[in-house]
Amino acid sequence: MQSANTETKVWSRNSASLEKRDVWSAMKRGFSGRCPRCGQGKLFRAFLKVADHCSVCGLDFTPHRADDLPAYLVIVIVGHIVVPAALWIETNYSPEVWLQLSVYLSFTCVASLLLLQPVKGAVVGFQWALHMHGFDDNDGGEISPG
Repeated sequence: MQSANTETKVWSRNSASLEKRDVWSAMKRGFSGRCPRCGQGKLFRAFLKVADHCSVCGLDFTPHRADDLPAYLVIVIVGHIVVPAALWIETNYSPEVWLQLSVYLSFTCVASLLLLQPVKGAVVGFQWALHMHGFDDNDGGEISPG
């Protein structure tokens, strides 16, 4: 088992001079569960386990540090859908509490599970596009966007 690089990366003007990567296409590829560089290899080996490397272009995914950000983003996204809908329905229709709980809780659970993996993929793609957490150290060349 290889350990992650524990070296501290100091950001400077020189580190910003690395080759520019398209953030939106990298996030879109990650959102779809594909490698942020080539868009063809699988990003995940299990539901939330990121693969060690891309099977197509060989990009090393081990430097990613998504941590809790995908969960926080999913909470924000689903909360911005459920809360206004719940307030609007309660204000205009006043359904029974058991009905509201069954609908809102089940929608929240399903939407959260459906969004968690794509959002994590987008976060990994974002980190790769901005050369974060060592993605610039082990990249070994660019593949043209396509």
